[in-house]
Amino acid sequence: METTADSGLSTSANVAVAAVKERIASIDALRGFDMFWIIGAEGLVHGLKQLHASPVVRVLSEQLDHAAWEGFHFYDLIFPLFVFLMGTSAVFSLHSIVAREGQGAAYRRIIKRALLLYVIGVFLYGGQSRGGEPEMFRYMGVLQRIAICYLFAGIALINLRLRGLIVTCAALLLGYWALMAWVPVPGVGAGNFAEGKNLANYVDQQFLPGFKWDGQWDPEGLLSNLPAIATAILGIFAGMLLRNPDLNRWHRVGYLLVLGAACLAIGHFWGQPFPVIKKIWTSSYVMLAAGWSYLLLALFYMVIDIWKFDIWARPFIWIGMNSITIYVLTNIISFRRLVRKVVHQPMMDRMDPYGDLVVSILALLLAVGVCFFLYRKKVFLRV
Repeated sequence: METTADSGLSTSANVAVAAVKERIASIDALRGFDMFWIIGAEGLVHGLKQLHASPVVRVLSEQLDHAAWEGFHFYDLIFPLFVFLMGTSAVFSLHSIVAREGQGAAYRRIIKRALLLYVIGVFLYGGQSRGGEPEMFRYMGVLQRIAICYLFAGIALINLRLRGLIVTCAALLLGYWALMAWVPVPGVGAGNFAEGKNLANYVDQQFLPGFKWDGQWDPEGLLSNLPAIATAILGIFAGMLLRNPDLNRWHRVGYLLVLGAACLAIGHFWGQPFPVIKKIWTSSYVMLAAGWSYLLLALFYMVIDIWKFDIWARPFIWIGMNSITIYVLTNIISFRRLVRKVVHQPMMDRMDPYGDLVVSILALLLAVGVCFFLYRKKVFLRV
């Protein structure tokens, strides 16, 4: 999404002009860093583990797998960080549209983008590839969740002030906790957060049609959309900080760090009564993920936008500028399979035991190369 700041909140003409020209490159870079692991970087670490399972490599490999149920690994941050940054970017893009074309144009943008993302998600995870039978569509998935979060968080952004957004975010997180803790599941009772015994899984089992990723329920299920929307709103707060012309750059970093530390603390303590569980997107998980998201954004903003040290981040910017495109491509095209068609098996045998690692490196380079090509051609595919 567009991340060029606009002058909607400026109190001075000079400040407004400066705000318009400012490019928050760190948002694109952090989004690209996030996608970097999805498009194949985790395969490098897993490949290293096969070659040399040192304690450090084992820990890194473990962090690049999702926690089985309770707990939090680095890989559990990937999805909420993307949703968080979507909220951050929406502050710039939607306020710019409202300023230029009015609120109606912003509504049209939100609805169109949400519908396209949802439809792409439905067809990406099933649909035509499964014969088009309605019962085989996956109605809730990664892109569908992004669409739902963008729709509701975007509408909240253009209609509510900061206080209203805070109240909405708190209501979503506390309300979800109340539902999960107090509404009884038939045959189980209330307040059980175990897999298959919690309210979110029960709602999916009873009311979510079509294909479900985990059999009878889905990690991107119906009820857990509520706290996921809160993740996008927490990202909106970061966008408001970065867009505020009354704050200098170091003050913005300071506020991001404070928010990050506060969210980590809340997530940790909230995790005692309401465990950190990605697959049902618990409120404590939202806060923990938001804490790391604020801290990472502060770090990227300081290094890239304040210190102007960005040469290391350019590949991430290439990826971040076409994040949805490369995500869809990696789900349609196997870059590893393409590489294996070029690197024939006899050559793989000669590279043994490094063959799989070489394939992972080449596949990742190919994916990054596609992003670089699109970036150089100024092709930025945004739905």
